[in-house]
Amino acid sequence: MITAQARAMAGPTDPFSTVTIERRDVGPTDVLLDIAYAGVCHSDVHHARAEFGHTRYPIVPGHEIAGIVREIGTEVTGLTVGDHVGIGCLVDSCRECAVCRAGQESYCRRGKVLTYNGVGRDGQVTLGGYSERTVADQRFVARIPDALPLRSAAPLMCAGITMYQPLRLWGAGPGKRVGILGFGGLGHIGVQISHALGAHTTVLELTEDRRADAERLGADAFRTTGDLASMKDSFDLIVSTVPSTFDLTAHLDLLDFDGTFVNLGVPEEPLRIDPYTLLTNRRKLVGSMSGGMPETQEMLNFCAEHGITAQVEVITAKELDTAYDRLTAGDVRYRFVLDTETIAAS
Repeated sequence: MITAQARAMAGPTDPFSTVTIERRDVGPTDVLLDIAYAGVCHSDVHHARAEFGHTRYPIVPGHEIAGIVREIGTEVTGLTVGDHVGIGCLVDSCRECAVCRAGQESYCRRGKVLTYNGVGRDGQVTLGGYSERTVADQRFVARIPDALPLRSAAPLMCAGITMYQPLRLWGAGPGKRVGILGFGGLGHIGVQISHALGAHTTVLELTEDRRADAERLGADAFRTTGDLASMKDSFDLIVSTVPSTFDLTAHLDLLDFDGTFVNLGVPEEPLRIDPYTLLTNRRKLVGSMSGGMPETQEMLNFCAEHGITAQVEVITAKELDTAYDRLTAGDVRYRFVLDTETIAAS
């Protein structure tokens, strides 16, 4: 077995501590990577603090992993020692159902395996990226182009593909009017992708305080949600990153004929709508998850081509607890990234 130092929580209110974990030996199709950076996603906080209600302790979070290949199995193709690679939300799936065969492993019908807080085929609980190294099957390892710095590429493995998939699937591009609802960890990447796709991109936010950042990253317009009535019928596509409950009916009214509203957030309370709002303008309300591995690689290549990266604040292992509190309070611009070299000293 391969050992590594990691940062773990033993319970929902416990602080992070450094522990020694075991990774499986490198099999024929496996890749061993030294983790350089691990993005801190809001879902890390939810899982670690048992806010989703199904946490397996001790938990090692982290599903935005960027690192360097140390060893490959005898049957691995397309990757070599020294390559920059990433791992996102998944480390396995059934690989046999219709959606897996279509390259959409996030929607696996027989049981995907999450990068952490999941249960692998060996029956062991998966441990995530807040660690020095990990082992994963080559199918779930993406190559990070050299043009992308590892620290700012790490969040692309979750936030990047989560935004890229709906923008591509529902037609963001020239002549399309796209609204990005919420300019945070996901939204700031979504604005860059939408702009690069050629869409007229508007940020919808509660206040004006992030206008300058939004415009710097490619937003064509910035509007506050206190002025929704003036934007009725103004968008072809809206992607919502908002994790809290909001007036869905009022936001659906912003869609023009055949417009689509994509919900990515998971509010604590159910979202409610006036059904007539959907009938008006033949609008569509849809949802989307993180995306499969072929599209993840496509996203990374696209981001490298267009210079798209996450805006990050690098933290040490000792700062994780504080970072969780700050993330919960919305005090980050725009993504925390853990420097895993600091774990051994924590």
